[in-house]
Amino acid sequence: MAETKVNASIIRQMKTNEGASLGELSEESTVFLVFLRHFGCIFCRESLVDISRQRKIIESKGIKLVFVHMDNEDTAERYFSRYQLDGVAHISDPECHYYQLFGLVKGNFTQLFGLQSWIRGFQAGVMDGHGAGSIIGDGFQMPGIFAIQNCEIMDSFIHKLVSDRPDYDELVRRCCEV
Repeated sequence: MAETKVNASIIRQMKTNEGASLGELSEESTVFLVFLRHFGCIFCRESLVDISRQRKIIESKGIKLVFVHMDNEDTAERYFSRYQLDGVAHISDPECHYYQLFGLVKGNFTQLFGLQSWIRGFQAGVMDGHGAGSIIGDGFQMPGIFAIQNCEIMDSFIHKLVSDRPDYDELVRRCCEV
């Protein structure tokens, strides 16, 4: 797990676009807190498609999806709508303050531009049609996913490369075992 500087008070301070405290949400159910890369990133778009496809399964297990992004709420709403994630809770963090507190680092050259990322980028961007867009936010910021319950991080998936693709089924399974 990433080295975080997160405690219950920080989780309680985090507010979604709906005004809900992340802490309160995590006391009602497990929360998947998904830190996205910038919306122009091929792998961010791929993640949004993957999560959209898994949304019903994730939510049927009592897990609440909350996204953290680097743009304003209106832009985020347009992207979430585009990927059939209407109504999803999200937190705007343009300064990447929460990313840092959760131990998500700025990517190095290999993490961002290494051969494996180029190969996966071609697959995701060209073959799968996710395309690339303008950098909206910090293009060096690495993503990650945290499962939070009762203001405590229970599990996580920390990307080693921008091209890493989480196994959402496995994350859901592990959360449901707790």
